[in-house]
Amino acid sequence: MTLIGRISEISVLQNALKSSRPELIVVYGRRRIGKTYLVRNVYRNYIRFELSGLKGAGLAQQLENFHLTLGELSPDFKKPQSWVEAFHQLKQYFGRLPLRKKKVIFLDEFPWLDSKKSNFLAAFDGFWNSFASTRSDMIVVVCGSAASYMIKNIIKNKGGLHNRLTQSLRLMPFNLHETELMLKSNNIKLTRYDILQIYMAFGGVPHYLEKIMPGESVAQAIDRLCFGKDGFLRMEYSNVFASLFDQYENHELVIRTLAGVRKGLPRKEIVRKCKIESGGTLSKTLRELEESGFIEKYQAYQSVKGSLYRLIDEYSMFYLKFIEHTKPSESGTWNTLFNLQSYKIWSGFCFETICIKHVDQIKEGLKISGIGSIYSSWIEKKRNSGVQIDFLIDRKDNVINLCEIKFYNSGFTIDAAYAREIEKKINVFSTSTKTTKNVFITFISTFGLNSNEYSRQLVQNELTMNHLFTSL
Repeated sequence: MTLIGRISEISVLQNALKSSRPELIVVYGRRRIGKTYLVRNVYRNYIRFELSGLKGAGLAQQLENFHLTLGELSPDFKKPQSWVEAFHQLKQYFGRLPLRKKKVIFLDEFPWLDSKKSNFLAAFDGFWNSFASTRSDMIVVVCGSAASYMIKNIIKNKGGLHNRLTQSLRLMPFNLHETELMLKSNNIKLTRYDILQIYMAFGGVPHYLEKIMPGESVAQAIDRLCFGKDGFLRMEYSNVFASLFDQYENHELVIRTLAGVRKGLPRKEIVRKCKIESGGTLSKTLRELEESGFIEKYQAYQSVKGSLYRLIDEYSMFYLKFIEHTKPSESGTWNTLFNLQSYKIWSGFCFETICIKHVDQIKEGLKISGIGSIYSSWIEKKRNSGVQIDFLIDRKDNVINLCEIKFYNSGFTIDAAYAREIEKKINVFSTSTKTTKNVFITFISTFGLNSNEYSRQLVQNELTMNHLFTSL
């Protein structure tokens, strides 16, 4: 099995094998993101005990599962009656093994193991502090999708596991480079323009990308998976939030609300639109959505109104815009939707979001990776000019890049009307912000600009979609 991407995560896991101390590692992230696949592949020669929680199972079933799993390694243990006894058996088993080689205990779907009134977490706490943490040969990996649980009970644990974690790995969706690598490894041969369209619908979730079949066009893959009667991505959305979060109705409500606005919302607007009280519940909801990669918190340029939240999960955006309100069909749905003006407008917005998520690749394309900078958006405060900048990069070398972003199926031409619009943006931005920096127009498009007098006069930097696929 081949691992795609995850370079830094693989390095952390491999370095734990070289460590002279015991390691307690948490791996978390949304479902379908590849957590189990990563751990099993890196540690395939070192895992000495692997247990996966059973969804919705009670204490007796979880302990039976533990007993059967341990019994495959050492059949002399009787079925434990509690998690304290179960972890005691695990101590006994590992206590028999020599210290020479690293040994990995992998507890997958960790939150499911902690069933109601099971005292699982306290027993695990005791196992780590009294045994595993005393052995330099031990690596304990706990893995789970339920962000609510993992953040509260493991990452920010205030009890016996407080400050005991040695590493915390949050897996995020693939970027475009990793997506391209994965598709190629699965013998999926698509142009980068087609990969962008796939990314707009599926995002970079590995399990979704795995569903594409060799020889399918973009239209065929999207029709089958998103609009077919039993399409995987037609059915997936109803499970996404329920599997990740407590009180998931709040999370889904925030997602739906943010899907309906283009530039994001401040917290007070989320409160007003969602009718969720502005307190701990909302803070928890926003934090968990951000930790899981569904939304992004950012600061508008020169804003005095605090942070904005915007939806950055492509699959959620695509489902709510196109899948949810369509009837299942055998084929042809996507070809119809693709040619609608509503898709062209939406794809432009989605491409902007993808560009913002690939800001490091854009900085590399501009040769400014080593220059300090911040990225943001900007809206004219007086709101009477109709001018807003979706994406800018404010650099410490006395330059601000105002980015114009266009998703187009061929080279893009700046005409006279658009040239006047760009000039207006520059003038209003410079006057309103009172910046003394150089303002450069940076054009990011799929196939580049068609050169003419306006592009030569107005555009200082030009990037294409190829820059977004850069490996960093």
